[in-house]
Amino acid sequence: MSLKFTVGDLTIHRIIEQETTFLPALEMLPGLTPEQLAENRPWMQKAGALDDNDVLILCFQSYVVKTPHHTILIDSCIGNDKPRPQRPKWNMKTDDTYARALAAAGFAVGDIDYVMCTHLHVDHVGWNTRLDNGHWVPTFPKARYVFEKTEFDYWTETHSRTPVPAFGDSVLPVVEARQAEIVRSDYAIGDHTRILPTPGHTPGHAAFTFGRGKDDAVFSGDLMHSPLQTRYPELSVKFDVDQAQAATTRRGFLERYCDSDTLCCTAHFPSPSVGKIRRNGRGFSCEAT
Repeated sequence: MSLKFTVGDLTIHRIIEQETTFLPALEMLPGLTPEQLAENRPWMQKAGALDDNDVLILCFQSYVVKTPHHTILIDSCIGNDKPRPQRPKWNMKTDDTYARALAAAGFAVGDIDYVMCTHLHVDHVGWNTRLDNGHWVPTFPKARYVFEKTEFDYWTETHSRTPVPAFGDSVLPVVEARQAEIVRSDYAIGDHTRILPTPGHTPGHAAFTFGRGKDDAVFSGDLMHSPLQTRYPELSVKFDVDQAQAATTRRGFLERYCDSDTLCCTAHFPSPSVGKIRRNGRGFSCEAT
């Protein structure tokens, strides 16, 4: 299993926290029919994306990208010591899997210059913070944390009405520590890192593109959770705030990168999680390189 990729002048590392069963395919993808599932079951199982009980298998991971100038972590996974009673595999974790994976890739927390979150869901912000003497503090002490403004404003308003635990323990402490950058979609880091708005899953969901003068790599976040959504871009997950918008955004994204040399780094596809977008009938596929 490859955990390191090189494209252009970028080096990309996968930092895996969990790769495990999640939800039944028919539950997570409300538009999926039993007939579609049966038709696609063989290749999905072969790809490690579906178990024998038709439960989707997802990867939960960060990426660390080294550009010529910066070390950037994308999406900070699940985290430890976080109360997540709805997800037993995430609830009050105390393992060292993430720390060991980061170290195995050759990084310490002090090496990270930027943390960029594609959106602010619980499994993308968890290691933004760690518990220190009963207080949540930024895990990456030297990093600037990049939150897209539409996304941040949406969760600020939502949290003000009904507390959102992940926002309270994994986002606001970063803001209070003055390490947050609340940015618009024209934000860039040097000449290598840009924001590509991809709304639908959440209002301010963003993909991140990397490369000097062209997109050598793109990090798609939760624009798609399963390879089934490349085959059928119209399939949205039940967690999408706007399922119709997510489907439109997803097809546009897949068309944009189809048959290009851009490396697509997905958040949740099973290993290897990374590939190039190719046309497949009326849909697409993400082909490992």
